[in-house]
Amino acid sequence: MEKLIIRGGNRLEGTVTLSGAKNSALKVLCASILTSEKVKIFNMPTKMEDVKVQIDMLKSIGAKVEIKGDMVFIDNSTINRWDVSIDEGRSVRTSLLMLGSLLGRFRKARVPLPGGCKIGERKYDLHIYALERLGAKVNETSDGYIEADCCELKGAEVEFPNRTIGGTENAILAACLAKGKTIIKNATIRPEVLDLVNFLNSMGAKIDVPGAGYIKIEGVSELHGTTYSIIPDPIEAFTFVIATIVTKGEVKIKPCPTSFIEVPIIYLRESGVNFHLNGDTLKVNTIKRITCLDIATSPYPGIFSDYQPFFTVFASQAEGVSRITDNIQPKRFQYAMELARLGADVRVIGNTAIVKGPTHLKGAHVVANDLRGGAALAVAGLCAEGETVIDNVYQIDRGYEEIEKKLAKVGAKIERIKIKD
Repeated sequence: MEKLIIRGGNRLEGTVTLSGAKNSALKVLCASILTSEKVKIFNMPTKMEDVKVQIDMLKSIGAKVEIKGDMVFIDNSTINRWDVSIDEGRSVRTSLLMLGSLLGRFRKARVPLPGGCKIGERKYDLHIYALERLGAKVNETSDGYIEADCCELKGAEVEFPNRTIGGTENAILAACLAKGKTIIKNATIRPEVLDLVNFLNSMGAKIDVPGAGYIKIEGVSELHGTTYSIIPDPIEAFTFVIATIVTKGEVKIKPCPTSFIEVPIIYLRESGVNFHLNGDTLKVNTIKRITCLDIATSPYPGIFSDYQPFFTVFASQAEGVSRITDNIQPKRFQYAMELARLGADVRVIGNTAIVKGPTHLKGAHVVANDLRGGAALAVAGLCAEGETVIDNVYQIDRGYEEIEKKLAKVGAKIERIKIKD
């Protein structure tokens, strides 16, 4: 077991280099299954726990994977299984995306029902709907698996009744090698979906995203190998944006995918934060007081649910009453009780956090219950007086590469300690 110990009150200054996007990396690793040729991927966040698990899942079905720093070399010609065991695949949500990839290449697949953060209801019925529209027979077993098989995948119109990230991605993966044209309507378009599309197109897929919520795929007979680089992580970028603001610091973030955090930046500018973009480097600082805001999560290009906990930490240091509403994951407020232990004036009503600020935060013992909520607590600890101890650091490690080292590099007093079980 490991803990983070943060001694708050230090102004962050310096430059942060972002890792590759966790959400993109997991999808690209799944998509690599669709080719029997070699794939080379750069900017892969290989130190993230979820990425380690996904790589282990590829190895478990026979893939050869070599890791050199942030480069990953994959040879999927040796895959000899189309099923993933519960022990190998249950801990991350993206295990479900192996369904579309294995089905696309081998016409059969068996994967465990997924894990990841326990945030309310995370249903997978739209994944099943998409694959059935493309001609697969899908069955949920009593021992915790989803099985799918088909004689042939055929292009079809897949219209989702509501937005689904994973459902959209599984439809894309399965349709790449399907016969004919597939149209996906009411598709969810996010940075990692666009990165997935670009990766697949680099392997010879024919995918077009002509407009919001609309994807066209012309099936091909096979995909070839490729060399590709994962986009920088927009959620990590936003994490350091808020960390800089609440510590009244000045930090340069590079290479920053600014177009993917454009809407949150607009709100923060209006609240008094200064941003300066020079090439792919975003400089963040606060000269004047920051003021309250009202935000609500919405599909891309709006504010991601992943950003919501960080806005709440921001609001605890802003003047006035802020309202942070989550329309995507309405139960994503487990962290709020932990934030209150640090002294934040926050209460949750339905899917909205009401935050009064600014409050003087004081260090306390808190628990990271999920990935982004845990990272938000670390950010809060940076501006709290005294010592903050965060348990269950594994949750943070799922989506950040050695976050304590990156924070320490820009002036945070933070360390990781191991505790004997």
